[in-house]
Amino acid sequence: MKAAPQSQQRLLDLQELDAALDRSAHRRRTLPETAEIERLEGRLTELRDAVVTAETEVSDLDREQKKAEQDVDQVRTRAERDQQRLDSGMVTSAKDLANLQSEIASLRRRQSDLEEVVLEIMERREEADARAARLRTEREEAGRELTSVTERRDAAWKEIDEEVAATGAARTAVAKDVPDDLMALYEKLRAQFGGVGAAALHRGRCQGCHLALNTVDLNRIRAAAQDEVVRCEECRRILIRTPESGL
Repeated sequence: MKAAPQSQQRLLDLQELDAALDRSAHRRRTLPETAEIERLEGRLTELRDAVVTAETEVSDLDREQKKAEQDVDQVRTRAERDQQRLDSGMVTSAKDLANLQSEIASLRRRQSDLEEVVLEIMERREEADARAARLRTEREEAGRELTSVTERRDAAWKEIDEEVAATGAARTAVAKDVPDDLMALYEKLRAQFGGVGAAALHRGRCQGCHLALNTVDLNRIRAAAQDEVVRCEECRRILIRTPESGL
């Protein structure tokens, strides 16, 4: 392949710009904010689920407490009714009086037991309510943190995108100075060799693979015409000759 020395030199400028674009793309992919956002989104999902579970528990305990309080009221009402019968003097039979007094005592014990149940449920509900409140607070804090990190990521993305736009414009201008066939070879090699398609020959060493060329290869390159596109025998990248090539 033939190309004017000036066109070949432009490949080094192009390679530098492409390397900058690759670095920008890598930075965009690996922003620490991106990983932090992923972590916070996962945490928020966990907290939302936990809040729903805690609030459901509170709701269940509310119903349980209401049912227990209704049971207390029923027993209290019945005991009060029996006490009124006892106090009214309407029951005169000794046996009936004994039975009524026994029932009242049983109802009082039952009422006391049910009131203990209500207190236990109230304690559990208070704990569940506090847990739900704490989880809601954590959810809100995680949401604010996610918003803040997202804003930082978006600002970083904007900065990177602006850099990419400027570098891309510069690359377009440089690419106009490179013949199509040389550009096609360069792009092919870039795809094959980790984004580096052309490298300078510096003091007898390829800057692409960083290996020193042997004497035979250096003599071959030394003898090649200035417009001949030469390749590194080790890595096959395009070698660009410069005054520092050591030829």
